[in-house]
Amino acid sequence: MRGRGARVLGRGGVRRQETLASVSCALAATCLVLALGAVPPARTQAPIKIGEINSYSGIGAPFTLPYRQAVEMAVDEINAKGGVHGRTLEVLFRDDRGQPAEAIKHAQELVAVDRVTLLAGGFLSNVGLAISDWARQHKVMYVAAEPLTEALTWSKGHPYVVRVRPNTYEQGRMLAEKAARLKHVRWAAIGPNYEYGKRAWETFRDRLKELEPGMQVVGEHWPALGKIEPGPYVTAILNQSPDALYVSLFGSDWLAFVREAEKRGLFQKMFVVGLLLGEPEYIDPLKTEAPEGMLVTGYPWYDIGQPAHRQFVERFMKRADREPRLGSLVGYITVLSIAEALRRAGPDPDADRLSAAFRGLPVTTPIGTITFRAIDGQSTMGAWVGTTKLDRKRGVGIMVNHEYVPGERVLPSDEEIRKMRGGG
Repeated sequence: MRGRGARVLGRGGVRRQETLASVSCALAATCLVLALGAVPPARTQAPIKIGEINSYSGIGAPFTLPYRQAVEMAVDEINAKGGVHGRTLEVLFRDDRGQPAEAIKHAQELVAVDRVTLLAGGFLSNVGLAISDWARQHKVMYVAAEPLTEALTWSKGHPYVVRVRPNTYEQGRMLAEKAARLKHVRWAAIGPNYEYGKRAWETFRDRLKELEPGMQVVGEHWPALGKIEPGPYVTAILNQSPDALYVSLFGSDWLAFVREAEKRGLFQKMFVVGLLLGEPEYIDPLKTEAPEGMLVTGYPWYDIGQPAHRQFVERFMKRADREPRLGSLVGYITVLSIAEALRRAGPDPDADRLSAAFRGLPVTTPIGTITFRAIDGQSTMGAWVGTTKLDRKRGVGIMVNHEYVPGERVLPSDEEIRKMRGGG
């Protein structure tokens, strides 16, 4: 029961009071937003998803784990600057376990279920070729980071694949042009029995024969990947008495071979050329057992003077609490390349726009500008060629007398690529 002084409002008066109260609240809220200097967005744009398929377990781990750390670092740096077209990048990592079938399963799920914009990664050449063929059939862009077989962008190339690293052809020619000056005649070879191992040798051998027609091949040896029993191979090579040995082994196979070869004095009896064997991934684990005097491709991160590279090393070491590997550099450059292609492709990229964006695309990297060639999608990233030496202070092998060879110096011409692809 109300007191005498209370005022009783009719139904219309109540409505007017509620309306005035609502207007007052709305005005207050608007004033608060204006005072704070911001208007809340209607909704946040969805991230651009990248499906990253790689051999994160098994023989690839020494390369791919530092690779992943650098991928994550690059993504965080790009997102901190606003992403691409106002959208953040998001990477979905999948482990192919070194198996083509596993990689294809992941590719299907990433595209159909997770709705990624493109695929990236790859470690083993046979796995990279499988992903690339699937991408061709389904018109999905694939940025191959590590698979080294030249077939990926040449004889089996297509509009939806590009590659970051210099391939077996490029690195083989780099090594052959250095080796030819040393005039060794009798050569043997050992490498893993699959696409990468054999092509790594064949491209080196063919270029060396061009430069040194008297070259002879006295033996070739092809152990199964990850399953080498080094004793019989060391015996066979010593019995063939080559002047020089070409090695495309890597990972645990290389470590096992070195330890057996050291016992038998193999490195003292012949000159050794090794693809990838100057990379920290494969020389650091040997520590003081690292062979000296080998001609190798690798990554002397500790002796690269460009300021941008030094800054990259500092940021990586601060983040990962470890020294970089070549995988670190490749992972970082892969993300930079994808981001640049996404910028060029526009705010709503599809496979065709991305394919066009990559053709002739320049990318600024810690080691200078690289370009993805219009003819084949192969980048012009180069490699370091030098000689191994034991750094007794650090207790590991390093590269000395090294030279960075740009990819464009050893890549075939557009006309040669057309012939490889069956054109005129």
